Amino acid sequence: MKVEVERAEEVVTNIKTGADLLVDALAEQEIDTLFGYPGGAVLPIYDALYRNELSFKHILCRHEQGLIHAAEGYARVSGKTGVVIATSGPGATNLITGITDAMMDSLPVVIFTGQVATKVIGTDAFQEADVIGLTTPITKHNYQVTDVKDLKRIVKEAFHIASTGRPGPVVVDIPKNISEAKVEMDYPDDFYLKGYQPTTTPNPLQINRLMDALELAERPVVLTGAGVQFAKATGELKKFVEKYDLPVVSTLLGLGAFDANHKNFLGMAGMHGTYTANMAIHEADLLINIGARFDDRLTGKISDFAPHAKIAHIDIDPAEIGKNVETQIPVVADAKEALTLMNESSAKTSFADSWHALVQANKKEYPLWYDNSKALLSPQKFIEDIYLATKGQAIVTTDVGQHQMWSAQFYKFKDPNHFVTSGGLGTMGFGLPAAIGAQLAFPEKTVVAIVGDGGFQMTMQELATLKQYNLPVKVVILNNEALGMVRQWQEEFYDERYSESLMQTNPDFVKLGESFGIKSYRFTNEGEVSEELESALTSDEPILIDARVEKLDLVSPMVPAGKGNHEMIGVKKCKE
Repeated sequence: MKVEVERAEEVVTNIKTGADLLVDALAEQEIDTLFGYPGGAVLPIYDALYRNELSFKHILCRHEQGLIHAAEGYARVSGKTGVVIATSGPGATNLITGITDAMMDSLPVVIFTGQVATKVIGTDAFQEADVIGLTTPITKHNYQVTDVKDLKRIVKEAFHIASTGRPGPVVVDIPKNISEAKVEMDYPDDFYLKGYQPTTTPNPLQINRLMDALELAERPVVLTGAGVQFAKATGELKKFVEKYDLPVVSTLLGLGAFDANHKNFLGMAGMHGTYTANMAIHEADLLINIGARFDDRLTGKISDFAPHAKIAHIDIDPAEIGKNVETQIPVVADAKEALTLMNESSAKTSFADSWHALVQANKKEYPLWYDNSKALLSPQKFIEDIYLATKGQAIVTTDVGQHQMWSAQFYKFKDPNHFVTSGGLGTMGFGLPAAIGAQLAFPEKTVVAIVGDGGFQMTMQELATLKQYNLPVKVVILNNEALGMVRQWQEEFYDERYSESLMQTNPDFVKLGESFGIKSYRFTNEGEVSEELESALTSDEPILIDARVEKLDLVSPMVPAGKGNHEMIGVKKCKE
């Protein structure tokens, strides 16, 4: 009888629920952080999280949009896969914006959504939403688990797909009965995705073509994008640029891939790029694009983009090459592998010193500028003050709008993955939760969320998350009492008809921060900044700063919609 009892107990201990298998699978992926929010359809999963000894921490944000943006921030700065869990119905639909954002900006995120039981799917059951239908266009791949035996394999596949090739979001939809189902063994999770084998190694013939073009070029320019950072290729990029003494421009998401203080760096290109960067592209006879996707905010009017240049495009996603800009030298490859081969080349460049002289003259004569003579804070100067106070070493997150462009222009990023912003989708409310993810990824780093008063109010409830986990994020609100970029467009192109762009009933942000138990400051003039900014940014606790900036300042320069990048407005020539 004793032996039979022991055997019975052994059988019982081998029984696991689908939720237990999910927890095991997450541990096998060696995740260290899970961003989640409980609800009815994921209660079995949360019970498993409670019952099991976890090797990772769970972070409870205050809204599902906060979860996904936090996971994006975590993924961007760490290079690891962000992980999110939310319940069915509104829990899942609240993730849609962030999933789309991750897809546009190529961020590896795996999202687990609860779903109603399989027997009631399609009946409009309580908190049912067609997650597969909703997310098919905005994910790299998605799954709905229909057999608990497939769960661990699917989890492993999801992490592999999200983090390899061109990174992106993967959704795993788990019906409640699958989470509750009991199985007697740990089913194998090996897989081979026959149709998914990303190309990472470049064709040597294409690399030779590129280097031959470089030998013949008289006005070459390197354009660097986020792909360089995803590939961990910043060292190879620096070696390539210095070996051939090439001018470098960057996309918005490429900032930090090449040191902004380097003599060869000409600034960000595109709609709010520098005169120097845009004119270098306009005059170039060879443009080497490494890891950027030629989006419309970079190119402006396509027919006027790099009109004299042969285009070489290195990208791990073949769908991006030739999609927007005609490409003469396509290279499908991981940026690190391509640059490694390019650095091994014995090519000899012979372009004239006059090319460097021209771009450096533009850099000196047409710098970024601002007016610091007004009563309230200059937003551009304030970002420069943040740069100096943090010694250029902070991780900076932003929402979208004027503050985003000023951050890109005036915080000189020198390290990779230190600028975390919503590029392709342009998502308001991104900055604060993204900063939470970035801080969790690097607790020892200074993380500054530079946000606008409009975007901040979309996810400001995440101040509670900062306080709960005592994350020392510094939240800086550039408060111009307006939806600044909307107002700027209305001023420039709609005869100053400020239709619903003025924020006339903002809360007292200092009192708001204090109500969450967060030390808060208000700066209105330069004297206050010089006295307290550095101590605020270097403290070991969460901080909120309400920076009252000039209400009518514009982001300059600017390329009007439908114009070429050489048709910038707001450019000023240095008088010196």
